[in-house]
Amino acid sequence: MQRSQMIEDKVISAIKEFAGSINAASKVVADMSALVEATSQLPLSNFDYWERLIRSEFSQALKHLTQSQRESKPAKLLTWLDLISWDGYKREKTLKALSGAAPNVFFFSLAIRRLNDWVPQVRAAAREKLPEIANNTAPEHVVEALCIALSNWNSWKRIEKADKQVLLQLICKDEIVDALKMKLISSASGPMPALFSQVGRSPVLDDDLETIATLAAQPSVRAKAYRSLFEGRITWTEGHTWVWTDIRYCEGRLKAVVSERKLTIQTPFFDLLRRSSVDRSSIVRRVSAEFLIRELDQLRESAREFAEKFASDKSNPVAERGLFALKKLAEMERINSF
Repeated sequence: MQRSQMIEDKVISAIKEFAGSINAASKVVADMSALVEATSQLPLSNFDYWERLIRSEFSQALKHLTQSQRESKPAKLLTWLDLISWDGYKREKTLKALSGAAPNVFFFSLAIRRLNDWVPQVRAAAREKLPEIANNTAPEHVVEALCIALSNWNSWKRIEKADKQVLLQLICKDEIVDALKMKLISSASGPMPALFSQVGRSPVLDDDLETIATLAAQPSVRAKAYRSLFEGRITWTEGHTWVWTDIRYCEGRLKAVVSERKLTIQTPFFDLLRRSSVDRSSIVRRVSAEFLIRELDQLRESAREFAEKFASDKSNPVAERGLFALKKLAEMERINSF
């Protein structure tokens, strides 16, 4: 809590300094250095809060400076912080005026979030300008911001299909694909499974699925990669729809709307089963045991070896599947004996 307050105080101080540099008569270009340093330390998992705080503090700082300098309306350059202005016309004008690289992940995320803006003209300006900004921005900043956006865009109520397509097109550049793959493989925490699913809308990582299945730090990512390779398709959640369970009592639940895409590659089933069956995580071995059961007829002699291995697994869910596979094999042998 104390660290969070320190970061917030640093951000507010940097905003005031930045606002002062905008209105200083001796300067033409505002000094963003302190603001960039402060926002680089922000925990982006709570982006809504920081966006509201910065908008409010920036507006108050400008108002205070105007009053202290006794100016009716200071001539002010458009800056990155005007992307979150209260004024929709200013947000649109700022997007169209921006050039060069985003200073850090936070500011590139501000630009991405305009795809969910409540003003249609701002969303249109973001669709037009984001590719140019991304081309000029450090790939690691782009990937980090895309990770946040793609993991959460199902909660954005105003983003349209064309807006999502813009973000998917951003990940098609070679340097972005490489950075994204390393992010998925090396991240030991964070919403990597959700990110992996959403990136699956595009085939950019199809050739890397086996590498991700083998090397990803998070077991859920490895399990998702193996499942996709086993099934020859990748699935993702489009959103949620309301389903009535008992309309008489107005009872219902939200149901995930799932879409899928066929993979552009194929991997031999036996190779996948062999590698996934010895994975260090029971989450992955459980997926492996599931697909063993599905393909018992095809594996025949090899099936018993895998089934016995799973049956002796220290994880109960894996062992249960192994025992079930042995039971099914025994039934198949009895039927074939007649």
